[in-house]
Amino acid sequence: MTADPTELGIPEDAMRRLAEMRPGQATSLFTSDLSVNEFLLVREAGFRPLGLVLGSSIYHVGFQMGRWNRNQELTVLSQAMYHARELAMTRMEAEADQLGADGIVGVRLDIEFKEFGSDLAEFIAVGTAVKADAPTTPDGYGWRNNRNQPFTSDLSGQDFWTLVQAGYAPLGMVMGSCVYHVAHQRFWQAMGNIGQNVELPQFTEALYDARELAMSRMQAEAEQLHAEGIVGVQLRSHGHRWGGHTTEFFAIGTAVRPLRADHTIATPQLVLPLTDR
Repeated sequence: MTADPTELGIPEDAMRRLAEMRPGQATSLFTSDLSVNEFLLVREAGFRPLGLVLGSSIYHVGFQMGRWNRNQELTVLSQAMYHARELAMTRMEAEADQLGADGIVGVRLDIEFKEFGSDLAEFIAVGTAVKADAPTTPDGYGWRNNRNQPFTSDLSGQDFWTLVQAGYAPLGMVMGSCVYHVAHQRFWQAMGNIGQNVELPQFTEALYDARELAMSRMQAEAEQLHAEGIVGVQLRSHGHRWGGHTTEFFAIGTAVRPLRADHTIATPQLVLPLTDR
């Protein structure tokens, strides 16, 4: 089970809301940010929405000095961005756990910088907690992941339905972050490039390296969940408020596993038009 929600900083009002939504309550009703089509497809996939769950973390994102003429990761900032998102995700998972959910679908991760502090940002995780109609998967396991936590997925309702129909189960959202400082060009280098089409190797190497670090950290998380692979991967870059030469590269996707050890995906049959036969 996930940690005690009160220890994670979930407010009392949220606990009361979850208690009212818990299945079996006379006044229980579900809430969801799924569209109508997504809601129907999630139900078709064999999952009942229980309620909207969320996690939030107001985080002070500090500053780290780096040499202006050197490509380098700013590890303090990388760790801050990762930890803030992890706090939001963990609180969202704890809310789902209180509802007895098997998973959370349609998860969104957002960042909002606040006007009351230039270095303050709110990290928000929101999704719809769901319960499987069948208590176990076809291979006899539960729908929760190997940490006994509700699975999380940022796939759309349509993609989630397709994934389950194809014989795969989501294990969890996996992510990797890297905040990277790209070296400034020296004056004579910048002047030499004026009017020319030319690759800038130091910029290419910096951005390549930063993306690789984010991707490798995401893959390491998937390995910890014993996943077969990661689907729906997105690789985003965010400048935030650090200036033009410092960027966060953020990799995120849904780790999955097959529902059967001997699972194979059937190859669709090609049907030719009559004129081509």
